[in-house]
Amino acid sequence: MSSGLQEIKNAPSRPRIPEWIRMQRGGGEHYTYLKNVSREYNLHSVCEEAKCPNLGECWSHGAATFMLMGDICTRRCHFCSVGQGRPAALDADEPEHIATVVAAMGLKYCVLTSVARDDLPDQGADHIAKTIEAIHAKLPTCKLEMLVPDFRGVRACVERVVQTPLTVFAHNVETVPRLHREVRNGAIYERSLATLTMAKEIRSDVLTKSGMMLGLGETREEVLMVCEDLRRHSCDILTLGQYLQPTREQLPVVSFITPQEFADLRRDALKLGFRHVEAGPLVRSSYHAWQHVQ
Repeated sequence: MSSGLQEIKNAPSRPRIPEWIRMQRGGGEHYTYLKNVSREYNLHSVCEEAKCPNLGECWSHGAATFMLMGDICTRRCHFCSVGQGRPAALDADEPEHIATVVAAMGLKYCVLTSVARDDLPDQGADHIAKTIEAIHAKLPTCKLEMLVPDFRGVRACVERVVQTPLTVFAHNVETVPRLHREVRNGAIYERSLATLTMAKEIRSDVLTKSGMMLGLGETREEVLMVCEDLRRHSCDILTLGQYLQPTREQLPVVSFITPQEFADLRRDALKLGFRHVEAGPLVRSSYHAWQHVQ
């Protein structure tokens, strides 16, 4: 159990990845199409930017999570490999470009996320909403999930996004309160919970979703406490996955959670009343996301 960033940083550097974590190489028609179209339209995917271990599997099946508003984030979270610094101006054509790609692929389910844009007056809420609306206009049958930043708790920003043809409003708490400041710089645990509650208050029929990375020094009891907090704040869907250090610049892994431990956590979380719980070593917020709403 870790008491903060210093203890996390003092953990053994890059421990050997256990045998139960195996990543699939990408290939095939869908994989090639997504790679080419991302370059053509200058689109960004969290799959690439965050070095997701499921990129090969998901892209091969024609599933990708598009990242809105560029590839530079204004936050400096210590677990994330997305670029940090001063972002460029918003690309006004991005909503239409993403909508074109989603429609061309004929997706039944599309996941969007974004960098944090604290430099913008509305933190990018209108740009996000316009992208959702553009996709829906071109492909009304496609269900849409948006993984948002916390919008610094501004209700108007949450409302702008939720009042769109959205199926799932997602916002990740990422870790337990004790490690929150060290792992997720610039975010506040209670504010993240409030963001989920606001979405449900504004639109009761939208599904809310949150996720956590495990293996940063948290205890099982702390994880279950967060699960209880999420249920109290009207969260419907939960994802639990193993934290993997993207590069040497991010926090090292403290421990690897076994598949059985994930299965036990899933069982106990479901008892709290979640509509769906996805838990496993390679689970990420968007992993098999279309199954979360069935």
